[in-house]
Amino acid sequence: MKIFVCVKHVPDTAAKITVVDGSGFAETCKFIVNPYDEYAVEEAVQLSKQAGAGEVVIVTVGKESAMTTMRAALALGGDRGILIKTDSQFVDSALTARALQKAMEQDGPADLIICGRQSIDSEGMQTPYRLARAFDMPVVSDVIDLSVADGKAVAEREIGGGSRDVLELGMPCVIAATRGLNEPRYPKLPDIMKAKKKEIKQIDMADLGLDLTSPLTQIVNLEAVPERGAARMMEGSTREMVAELVRILKEEDKVL
Repeated sequence: MKIFVCVKHVPDTAAKITVVDGSGFAETCKFIVNPYDEYAVEEAVQLSKQAGAGEVVIVTVGKESAMTTMRAALALGGDRGILIKTDSQFVDSALTARALQKAMEQDGPADLIICGRQSIDSEGMQTPYRLARAFDMPVVSDVIDLSVADGKAVAEREIGGGSRDVLELGMPCVIAATRGLNEPRYPKLPDIMKAKKKEIKQIDMADLGLDLTSPLTQIVNLEAVPERGAARMMEGSTREMVAELVRILKEEDKVL
């Protein structure tokens, strides 16, 4: 069984993130495997082992710096990787999907494609669907349970209000994983060392024959959320504090 896992290089939300030139994040902040994609990697590794003979291929669209994230994904159990190189930190989801499709087709047919339900930076939630459309494959998102047998995948997904759907899909198909599907493993030192020697093939996005000049969406400006001001303590009677609060909202914050 050959399983492709789509992984994104994203900034760690626990780190201090700096915006550069309104277009991206500073490379000095810590980047990680997109957390939802960790569930995808873990599921692919488990399915590959169950099949007895399989291969888990990590595929990423990103800058050269995304190699660190790919090594981390390989340490989680991936067998090899494909990096589709681009100079942009944010790539339109439609273009991302087509680039992933082209790279996978060049590598050989897939039995299954797994990715996270969304990325924690742009949170577009579009790539799984656009990728499935590009391949003309069935797709299901928010998957919390998955089994594969006899050329079919049975996926269970949450639909809100405590309800769940159980769907049967023909393979190959696209599965978008979410929290609850499994418990991603913590890589041990030997796994990290082995990942450094695993193959990562690099492909320039410009060599995939795609139109890179007309993205459907693009970031016009990116800016950090303003830091909150210090708390102001009021004193006096209730009437005096209310009057002062109204004055601040009207004269300083201009919201009244």
